[in-house]
Amino acid sequence: MRIRALVKRIIRQFIRDKRTLAMMFIAPLLILTLVNLVFSNNDYEPKIAVVSDQAMIIKKLETTDKAFSAYSNSEAAIEDLEDEKLDALIEVNLSSTKITLEGSNPTANKASVVTIEKALKEMSPQTSEQSSIKPEINYLHGSADMETFDYIGPFLIGFFIFFFVFLIAGVSFLRERTTGTLERLLATPLRRWEMVAGYVLGFGIFTVIQSAIIVAFAIYVLDIMMAGSIWFVILITLMLAVTALSLGTLLSAFAKNELQMIQFIPLVVVPQVFFSGLFNIETMADWLQPLSYIMPLTYGGEAIRNVMIQGCGWGNIYDEVLILAGFSLLFMTLNVLALKKHRKL
Repeated sequence: MRIRALVKRIIRQFIRDKRTLAMMFIAPLLILTLVNLVFSNNDYEPKIAVVSDQAMIIKKLETTDKAFSAYSNSEAAIEDLEDEKLDALIEVNLSSTKITLEGSNPTANKASVVTIEKALKEMSPQTSEQSSIKPEINYLHGSADMETFDYIGPFLIGFFIFFFVFLIAGVSFLRERTTGTLERLLATPLRRWEMVAGYVLGFGIFTVIQSAIIVAFAIYVLDIMMAGSIWFVILITLMLAVTALSLGTLLSAFAKNELQMIQFIPLVVVPQVFFSGLFNIETMADWLQPLSYIMPLTYGGEAIRNVMIQGCGWGNIYDEVLILAGFSLLFMTLNVLALKKHRKL
């Protein structure tokens, strides 16, 4: 009888807690759907420029595979490689065949080389002399020794910072509210925006330390590729942490306990993994790709990758930094508005 009464009580608690029910039944279905959409995709289709003094070779390559497009000179192609509009450049001359890979993405590198080698083999006997020559392969960024971890590592750095700051900040701010600390602060002349700014700055001190430790560990212990300045990486991770901090405190206003705060993870954090660039966005369905624009990790991860792999400086990453700052200001403003239900000042 006592066991039956306990079972009934637990069942009633679950029925009343709609968020827990959604966490148990809907969230797994959502995540499985995301995984299916991400991994049920087509192979990566590279974009390859062709430069040659022989019009016949250019025409043959273009007709062999739609990945190839003719360029009048290698300088224009190299410029597009720098802007990541191309994945590779093949220069075919009478005496040599040269391939230049953009180099940042191992998947794109492999797809480009396979496509080029296949096209050269399929060329007609009139061009068999060129196709028999082993191409010389150069890398604009990275190298032949670049590992997959070097490519996904920058995004993992950003993700772990975002995830832990989001979770810790949200739970901590929630405890401030549930233990009555927030109510006592609201009873003082402290304005709502001052309260939000204080929490962000207070937690921000620890996010600076966290960012520096994670970045230093990845570079000096895990030996991840680092072509740019570590200070730019720390700056980007700090901006990403502030974004996660402000978002975590915002969502904590809509949670009643720590469990409900954790329930936001499948809705907020998991999509960041799939649509931020950790997996190749271009291989996803066209209607899914725009989702990457609303993910803060998209901008943070891309900026970190550009610094660590391509050696980019401030001129190449300031757009992403400003966007992250915009996300932070938006979430902090919404934080101020969310506090209205506690005090209208």
